[in-house]
Amino acid sequence: MKFCRFDRVTLVDEGAPLDDSEETVDLAFAQPVAETSRDIARGLTGQTVSPSIAVLPFVNMSADQDNEYFCDGLAEEVLNALAQLDGLKVAARTSSFHFRDKDKTIDQIGKTLNVSAVLEGSVRKLGDRIRVTAQLINVADGYHLWSARYDRKLEDVFDIQDQITLTIVDALRPKLFGSPKTSRLKRPIPNNDAYVAYLKGRYYLGKFSVEGWSRALTYFDEASRCDSDYAPAYAGAAFALSARWYYALEPPHEIVPKWKALANRALEIDGDLSEAHASLGNIQLFYDWDWNAAEQSFKRAIELNQNNADARWFYGMGLASHGRYDEAISQGRRALELDPLSLLVNVQVGWIYWLADRMDDVIAQSKKILEFEPNSFGAYWLIGGAYLAKQMADEAIESYQKSVSLGGSNIVLSALGRVYGIVGRRDDALQILAQVLEVRQDRYVPAFDIARIYLGLGDVDNTFEWLEKAFDERNGELVFLERLTRVDSGLATDKKIRADTRLSEMLKRVVTPS
Repeated sequence: MKFCRFDRVTLVDEGAPLDDSEETVDLAFAQPVAETSRDIARGLTGQTVSPSIAVLPFVNMSADQDNEYFCDGLAEEVLNALAQLDGLKVAARTSSFHFRDKDKTIDQIGKTLNVSAVLEGSVRKLGDRIRVTAQLINVADGYHLWSARYDRKLEDVFDIQDQITLTIVDALRPKLFGSPKTSRLKRPIPNNDAYVAYLKGRYYLGKFSVEGWSRALTYFDEASRCDSDYAPAYAGAAFALSARWYYALEPPHEIVPKWKALANRALEIDGDLSEAHASLGNIQLFYDWDWNAAEQSFKRAIELNQNNADARWFYGMGLASHGRYDEAISQGRRALELDPLSLLVNVQVGWIYWLADRMDDVIAQSKKILEFEPNSFGAYWLIGGAYLAKQMADEAIESYQKSVSLGGSNIVLSALGRVYGIVGRRDDALQILAQVLEVRQDRYVPAFDIARIYLGLGDVDNTFEWLEKAFDERNGELVFLERLTRVDSGLATDKKIRADTRLSEMLKRVVTPS
């Protein structure tokens, strides 16, 4: 494979023997630095815009396909380092890596991610040596603004990351900061074994599957055992556990203490780790029910990394739970700008709209998701909730059924059971209730899911009985209890529970003042 620049043609032969020297082979800039930064800042429309970049997954040029984790890890580390820079918008990993093996032009990628520059590269590994090539491309005209090749020993991978990142930053610096001064990046440097294990953990975390989370936890644990002071390993493990909590794979009282300990350990080592602050904020919001502490954690996470899309939608959900809808939507939209192709971000922003009672926006958001992921159970779950709020029961049932068929969890099944009860299909609702109760005998099913079905059936006493169990479990959905039972759709079942004094008492126990 060969790469070519346009104004001064330089060919890089990927098949050439790896250089034994320690020197960086720098192919220099295609244009002067000031001109480069101006072109990047010109962006997609031909007008001056804030500089923005997407880092694509580096291509594995090695014979061993198992090295893909290393290529992904190297690209992600460069991405994370760039994300530390104020004034530079960096597309999130989920969206950037979406283009792996996709036949898309740089122009198409740039427009989809709304960035003005794209960094792509490749890695060739042989024994204890690696060759990394990287090139920065201007989306507006397709010109290569900079390219470089690095031949190094594997143990020098941190130097390679810094060199690639700092060179790009220095190209952007005149526009960003008005100074050509060289940047200094802060990051922990673990030993090589810890770092390799961490990269594998990040690779499997990115799979976003039950198996992926389990394997990620194994590698993060290995990384922390190899280097007990490597904060990102603990933060990565905390994120994997939060995913298992979110999808109700374990009871909260079993998983949250481990999750909290990992987040706190990461912060003990590195108090400026954005991901760990965001993770802790999630616990404070959904488990501790301490909104004031959660808001401070989310704000700190965003302050430390303006490009942290997850922190922004976490914060948006918290704001929405306290009726601060305009702020919540603003955070959600910012998360989408940073990570437009993330299914998780898109679905959660849809729920922010739902909490704000903007059902037309929910439906539009759901349809947007289905355009790039037609089999998203989350999109059908989301649109089902909007249809129910608009009293379009038949459409809600159809959407929930589709979500369940695509792998929707018990929470979606319970939503279907609820709407069956609302429309008078009592036998269907009771059948789902029996099914969920049977599953709960063998593995964890949130008590809130069962309360949801009783709510649809209009059985107020059993609804509160199971809500009390949900309270004992410290179920995260209780944060949204007021919204979930709000009388805005004319549902008779909701009116019954709203008229019961037990609801206001429970809300006082869960929701802290904003």
